[in-house]
Amino acid sequence: MRRYILFHHKRHPQEMGPAEIEAFLTYLAMAGNVARSTQNQAFHALLFLYREVLGIALEDAGINAMRAHKKGTLPVVLTKDEVRRVILATTGVYQVIAKLLYGSGLRLIEGLRLRVQDLDFSLHEVSVRDGKGEKDRLTLFPEALHTVMRDHLEQVRMLHEHDLAAGYGRVYLPYALARTYPNANRKWRWQYVFPADRLSQDPRSGAIQRHHIHEKAVQRAVHLAVRHTGIVKRATPHTFRHNPVYRVMPRGSAKGSA
Repeated sequence: MRRYILFHHKRHPQEMGPAEIEAFLTYLAMAGNVARSTQNQAFHALLFLYREVLGIALEDAGINAMRAHKKGTLPVVLTKDEVRRVILATTGVYQVIAKLLYGSGLRLIEGLRLRVQDLDFSLHEVSVRDGKGEKDRLTLFPEALHTVMRDHLEQVRMLHEHDLAAGYGRVYLPYALARTYPNANRKWRWQYVFPADRLSQDPRSGAIQRHHIHEKAVQRAVHLAVRHTGIVKRATPHTFRHNPVYRVMPRGSAKGSA
């Protein structure tokens, strides 16, 4: 807002309108060379100023302004040998997560949000619920991962049974499901595939339950593994999606492995 006022030689915003907003946004894109996100932030800040502070409704403000170009960046791609070295440099549950992200092409948050029932060993499928764009999809569950995932789930089941014996064992469910099926949050099929190592209080309900592993913990583990291998590429958990193994399997297609 300050830059907007100074750009127009300290005129009061009440004296200006859509034309001045468009001129300022164009200036940011052309002379200021700002990123598209910065320009959009400025645009919405000005809308807030006029609508919420000054009580002035603006019609079609900024639609004719020159938009900042979205900068395209190439994805970081690891070779198969580099992927193998990074995965072997991780340990414990983080290695299991890395293998699943690589083999199934999952985004990090999609992998961490998986429930036990989302893994289908017989059909070689992983069901992704509410993924990017709030869409569901199926992806491959490579047979090479079945043994390691079964061993991992056996440990998760033991942890869940211990929680149940201690009077806990609940997991977060979306509001509609929690209301319709009040006891489902204790069922095995709804438990997270990658549960956190400690119980925590859900800020929404106040219930003591076990959430999934935090994204930052996995990001940190992969970062340390990349540094340990000496690979200079800026690889992250998301980098595992950019590999030749991964391919999407649309719902209803035949089973397969990778």
